[in-house]
Amino acid sequence: HRQALAALLFFYGKVLCTDLPWLQEIGRPRPSRRLPVVLTPDEVVRILGFLEGEHRLFAQLLYGTGMRISEGLQLRVKDLDFDHG
Repeated sequence: HRQALAALLFFYGKVLCTDLPWLQEIGRPRPSRRLPVVLTPDEVVRILGFLEGEHRLFAQLLYGTGMRISEGLQLRVKDLDFDHG
């Protein structure tokens, strides 16, 4: 709907050089935002319980810091600040 309205506004305003003030007043619906799926603490513990070793440590790092997978994979020792915990 928003794209069609923008196309009409462009067509009448720029191509036909016609001002249609009522077209500006048409409501533009906002897309509804979906709520993110959030795991309960018990679900997180269960999921982490299936992992072992480096995979578990990596999953805990991502979950605890909120990092994305790509951010965790790019993390290097030089990125850590051992002086400030």
